[in-house]
Amino acid sequence: MMLRRGFILFLPRLVGLLVVACCSMSIVYMLACTPKGDNQQLAFPRVHSLTVKEGYEAVLQEREEQHRNYIVSLKKQIAQLKAELQGRTEQLKKMQNQYPDPLDIWLDHSNPQKAQANLLAFLRSQVDKAEVHSGVKLSTEYAAVPFESFTLQKVYQLETGLTRHPEEKPVRKDKRDELMEVIELGVGSLNKPEGVSNAKHRVYTASDFVEGIYRTEKNKGTLYELTFKGDTKHQFKKIVLFRPFGPVMKVKNENVNMADTLINIIVPLAKRANKFRQFMQNFREMGIQQDGRIHLTVVYFGKEQVNEVKSILENTSRSANFKNFTFIQLNEEFSRGKGLDVGARFWKGNNVVLFFCDVDIYFTAEFLNSCRLNTQPGKKVFYPVLFSQYNPSIIYGHHDSIPSLEQQLIIKKETGFWRDFGFGMTCQYRSDFINIGGFDLDIKGWGGEDVHLYRKYLHSNLIVIRTPVRGLFHLWHEKQCLDELTPEQYKMCMQSKAMNEASHGQLGMLVFKQEIETHLQRQKLSSKKA
Repeated sequence: MMLRRGFILFLPRLVGLLVVACCSMSIVYMLACTPKGDNQQLAFPRVHSLTVKEGYEAVLQEREEQHRNYIVSLKKQIAQLKAELQGRTEQLKKMQNQYPDPLDIWLDHSNPQKAQANLLAFLRSQVDKAEVHSGVKLSTEYAAVPFESFTLQKVYQLETGLTRHPEEKPVRKDKRDELMEVIELGVGSLNKPEGVSNAKHRVYTASDFVEGIYRTEKNKGTLYELTFKGDTKHQFKKIVLFRPFGPVMKVKNENVNMADTLINIIVPLAKRANKFRQFMQNFREMGIQQDGRIHLTVVYFGKEQVNEVKSILENTSRSANFKNFTFIQLNEEFSRGKGLDVGARFWKGNNVVLFFCDVDIYFTAEFLNSCRLNTQPGKKVFYPVLFSQYNPSIIYGHHDSIPSLEQQLIIKKETGFWRDFGFGMTCQYRSDFINIGGFDLDIKGWGGEDVHLYRKYLHSNLIVIRTPVRGLFHLWHEKQCLDELTPEQYKMCMQSKAMNEASHGQLGMLVFKQEIETHLQRQKLSSKKA
């Protein structure tokens, strides 16, 4: 009885479990066997419609049609890309024919006529590429290439430096010849106007030239716009000329091995032991540790502080295991030219690069390589333009402390200037120095001897390399201009002293210091009242 009652109670549960199991199996079957589209499940064939097989065939045909359409679309895109590529290729070829590659315009001795035609085409293309007929879009106001103006006598220029003036007569022969040539061409063009018969007309001369402007785009050429007097007071003649730059041509391709090129640094000195100690720290790091192909010659004048200077040399020799130095003592009045001349002639080894240096100079290992690369016996001498440091007390006066020397050596207009009026630091081979005649030993004291030597090289057949360098610095020191100097030497010394202190802006702040402080006090009082 009890067993029967239990079975009756369990039977509904068993039926329920069987129903749930059947439903679950049906769902699994539908998920596994029903085909799906790209983004959604395909519908089951309905009753009274197509059979299941016909439904699947219809789905497959639809998918096949979709793939065919996709393939056709891809083929069209590929064809369009090929056509565009072909068009771009033809356009590039056309441009190459119109503007030949400079490398293809080098003299071709096998076909000189073609080379000449290519060169002419290139020069004409320079006019089209330059800013002559129309302007170009520039990113900033500083990207514009400014013009400079000129008359028959003067040039008015923006980039002046310390040895050039806002208004000056052209000193360099190449600049004088350039401007006179374009004026003559302008006069010739006016006297031979195009499309005019042999009838009488006015004859122009250089005296009719009013003014001109010119500017140079470094990779294209120089544009000149010349203005001449016209037939009446308010009429003018305008001539536009363009000097196109030719293609770049390879002149030389050589390997330069400087592994065994020794530099003899010659330093004339009198007293200034503390400065010499600072110089030797720089010499040890850059010359001995980083470069290693170097000799030092110190020519010392007098007896005062000589033992201290010798001690600095000997300490460096012991600590750095450095033996390549020479100490020469002269018991006479200091003469920079005499010291450098004696040091150069004292060398008895093979031909060597001489670097004439001062004790207040800081150089880098990169500069020493520049010294080697820009000198060649019987060919080239090197006259670097060094960067001269302003007075650190003025530059960093508003700081809590003056930075270290290495941190001060930054090339900016607030920290110093290119010393383009100085010719004392120079590199040349000893053979060239001896052959040119060395220094003028009649010059005593400060200044003059370096300019005299520089002029000797300019009057010779040697190439003088004159360029600013980033690894050569003149360290600031207070300059004393002695009464014993000649008027010309004293003037040069005072000019150098004036340039050494600070920039125009910084000197202006010193001049107007009281006015600035008064303004700040007024501002402070006003803020308190408010």
